[in-house]
Amino acid sequence: MARRMAEFPTGRSLSASFFRLTQALPDGWHAYLLLLPAVGIIGLLYGGGLILAVLQSVGLIGVLGDPQFSLDAYGAALSNPEFGRSLGLSFFIAFLATGLSTILSVGLALLLRSAGRWASVACQITLPIPHLVGVAGIIMLLAPSGLISRLLLALGWIQTDQDFPLLVNDNANIGVMIHFLWKEIPFITLVLLAVLRGINPAYEMQARALGASPWKCFWNVTLPMMKPGILSASLIVFGFVFASFEVPFLLGATRPRTLPVLVYQAFTDTDLARRPEAVALGLILSAISIVLLAGYMWITSRSRYQP
Repeated sequence: MARRMAEFPTGRSLSASFFRLTQALPDGWHAYLLLLPAVGIIGLLYGGGLILAVLQSVGLIGVLGDPQFSLDAYGAALSNPEFGRSLGLSFFIAFLATGLSTILSVGLALLLRSAGRWASVACQITLPIPHLVGVAGIIMLLAPSGLISRLLLALGWIQTDQDFPLLVNDNANIGVMIHFLWKEIPFITLVLLAVLRGINPAYEMQARALGASPWKCFWNVTLPMMKPGILSASLIVFGFVFASFEVPFLLGATRPRTLPVLVYQAFTDTDLARRPEAVALGLILSAISIVLLAGYMWITSRSRYQP
């Protein structure tokens, strides 16, 4: 028994074997091999669900009837008159929320650049708050029967709660935008603060000494050095906002609906015959997100190395 136990590989011997394997690989492959365990688990879980979704969308896994290959679900999804409106609304909210959050975060980061550590701590306060909690707070504050409406009513500024502007479930999606700005501005500001504090102030001092105005110093010196942080943070925010479901579902208008909300409502429809169409809509949403992020990363990677 002791001999068999001695022949069984221990953790140290496995680590040594793994280390020798990494050394035998060509240059550039070591990082990929180290990421293999985590990526393998994610790929197994996500890839398995993706394969099942694809099979169900083409009719090879049927909820009703016999399995039969067909692309009718994709045709029904793309011909749905609400698909174009939902896609356009998702683009509009994602671009507007990302753009406003980025612009406001750049200004806020510049104002807090010389502040102490409390600025970074303050930017982290909203990060652990779940989006559902934020949605509940927005409803309690901005709904026609919310706290602000009651306060204005008590002060006599409005006669009834119906005089308060509709900011929740409105056609302009103002409540959705307020929530995303409240949530994403601190995140981008935190990233930009780290970037600004890592910039050598000698570059800006030299530009000012050579006669550059504060605006030219910011535009030609500070902003280009902030560019990698701005691009990375805005990429994360855009991808999240575009695929967000709970915020537009609870705060947005009932029609038109964003694409994730349209996918959810189609999937929960009582008509099970629409299930392949709902899965096809979800796959189309995933494909659009991947294409957008890939294109965004390609554009930013090119601009990052341009002088």
